[in-house]
This record gives sequence, structure tokens and C-alpha cells, in this order.
Amino acid sequence: MMIKKFDVNEIRKDFPILQRKINNNRLVYLDNAATSQKPNSVIDSLSDYYSSYNSNVHRGVHTLSVEATDKYEMARNKVSTFLGCKPQEVIWTRNTSESLNIVSIGLKKLIKSTDNIVISKMEHHSNLVPWQQLCLETGATLRYLNHNLDGRIDLVEAKNIIDKNTKIIAITHMSNVLGVINPISELRNISKKHGTILVLDGAQSAPHFPVSMKDLDCDFFTFSAHKMLGPTGIGVLFGKEKLLEEMPPFYFGGDMISEVTYESAKWNDLPYKFEAGTPNIADAIATGYAIDYLNQVGMKEIFNHEEEITHYALDRFNNLKNYKIIGPKGKSDRGGVISFTHNTLHPHDIGEILDKFGIAIRTGHHCAMPLVRSYEIVAAARASFYLYNTKEEIDMFINGLLDVEKYFKIN
Repeated sequence: MMIKKFDVNEIRKDFPILQRKINNNRLVYLDNAATSQKPNSVIDSLSDYYSSYNSNVHRGVHTLSVEATDKYEMARNKVSTFLGCKPQEVIWTRNTSESLNIVSIGLKKLIKSTDNIVISKMEHHSNLVPWQQLCLETGATLRYLNHNLDGRIDLVEAKNIIDKNTKIIAITHMSNVLGVINPISELRNISKKHGTILVLDGAQSAPHFPVSMKDLDCDFFTFSAHKMLGPTGIGVLFGKEKLLEEMPPFYFGGDMISEVTYESAKWNDLPYKFEAGTPNIADAIATGYAIDYLNQVGMKEIFNHEEEITHYALDRFNNLKNYKIIGPKGKSDRGGVISFTHNTLHPHDIGEILDKFGIAIRTGHHCAMPLVRSYEIVAAARASFYLYNTKEEIDMFINGLLDVEKYFKIN
């Protein structure tokens, strides 16, 4: 793929699944916050690994092992460049959830019963439950940052919630339900006064707009490859080198060990200290190809495109009298996620009927049950956009929502 300027129609040609028909209708895929589709370059890289140089890494001097190791470490370097950090600060994990668990368990020794950990009320379960469990184990207090109905965090209140006893702030960079992009810079300024560790869940931000570890000045950042054109089962944990050196390993065995006797063991250097056993070689390499694709398109260009179609979708939603958006109605500081409900229809019914028209959205609590329930609902429908979605698809989606009402004979 050679992209000179952003052209969504050219981009779509690189994604074979977008040619699929669902119930004799063209597929309109609007479930990107759950997982993204994959371009040919990523799909082909998986086949190429298994058919051309399948071998274990770091352990062999034969040609296949050397080739696999070079490609595997090259992918790590691509991630470090993408994030603007050192290669040894990039840890391969299974997903964002595992990354956050590694951090929460690794920081356990720093937490006392008199301390508190601060998260927001809009967190995905993966960035709520680990901290909840850590507080239960240590006796520390879990505090929550509040937000208004539009999903905007109360920064004035945050200055009181974050205090000298706050050891960790863990927050989503962008909400997978509300679509709001959180004010990380402002929260970082508050937290720095107290020497607080900042952990960012970047599962919804890394795929959609530029992220810089230097600019964010976070201590940990996590994301999953499958939400950014890569394969499932592989994620990334960024951690500042000093903190990673101080943290104990999460798993034991294999490549994370430098020396073993019958009495003891010594850990390998970063990043291998946190990568026990045979790693997910093929998917790590494919993640590198996904990053290549994103870089060729341009992360700023991707965000601009998503912003344009999201604003278009928000404008079209204003003409739907029975549908209600959850989260920000405004267009600033928000990504390509729109969650919504209907005055009378259950989200699952909406999703099932849209599927009859080939339109794929998400329904449920989106792994953020407390947040969804705080809006006095049990579930919501969600449409989420990416670089290959078009205004035409937005029109098909909005018309589909009207057809749902016709199906259920709602005026």
C-alpha cells in the first residue's frame, strides 16, 4: 500500500472483509471499539511467518531462528518509535487487561493501608477490577473521579480527591462508552504535586490519534493490537524504565531468566524480564505491520477523518427523535464512539435488526457495567468508527435506525 493522501475508498480496498455480504447486504462495520478489521499486509504477515521462517526466538543460531528474532525485535522497535519511548520499555503482553494486571500486581509493594488509588467512574472493567482487588488486599482506599452527564471529569473536585496519599491514578485515555477524551495533561499536573504514579489505559486512544509518552508523561501506558488493525492475543505495556526495573516479574520461566541454580534464579534484563516462555511471535510481528500501515496513512490524518465522520453522525443523530446519545453531545475532545439508547426499544433488539441490514454495532454494558448503570439503564447500543468508515456508511446506519423503528411499528 502506498498512500500519498488520505483516501478512504483506496484504504477500504486493503481490507478484504469489507467486501463481505451480511444477509445479502453490504457489510457496514461499526464495532471498531471492540475490535478492528485487518488489512492484507497484516493478514499476509501471519501467513508469511508460518510458511517462511517459523521458529522460536532468542534461542537458536540457525537461519530461521535468526530471521524470526530479527523480525520480532524489529516489531518492538516499531512500537517504541510509535510511542516515542525506549525499546526496553516495550513489554509484549496478551492484551490491555493483562498489561493492567501486571502493573497493579507489580506496584503492590508500594501500597499501604493509609494510601489511596484514584480512578474514574467511566473505566472499563479491566482498569477498575485490578485496582479494586489491590485495595482489598492492601487496605488502601479506592477513590473515584466524578464526571457530568456529558462525561467531562470535574477537575476542581479532582484537586481534592487526589491528595498526598494518592499513590496511583489509573484512567482511560478515551472512554470506550462515552467517547470522551480525558484531560490527561490537567490530571498529570495535579498528580505531579504529590508524586503520584499515572497509569493510562490507551486501548481506545493508541489506535485513533497520535500518542507520545513524552508528551503524556505517564508512567505506564497500555493498548491492544487487535483494536488497531493488528491480530488478537497480543498487547503492549509501556513502562518507564526505572519503574519496570523496580517491579517484580509477573510470570516465571523461559526467556525471563538469566541464570538458574537449584537454589535460586536471576531475572533477565528489560524487556525480557516480563516476557516468560515462548512469546506470541507471529502476532508481535503482525503488530509491527499494523503500525507500518497506520504510519503510512498517518495518525493525524486518521483522527481528522474520524472526527469528520463522527461530527457528521452526531449531526444526523439530532434528527432522530426517539434515540438518545449517552455522553458528550458536543464535538470537542471526543473520539469516534457514539453510545445511545431508544425511548422504548432494548439495545439488543436494535442490534439484531441492524444486523439484518448488514450493519454491525455493539450492544450491552461494554465491559463498563457501573458506568452504564449510572445512567439508569442496563445496556446501551454503540457505534464506533475507524479509518475505513465512510459518510455513506453513516447514512446507512442512521437510515437503519429509522428502519428499526419501522420494523417495530414505532412512530
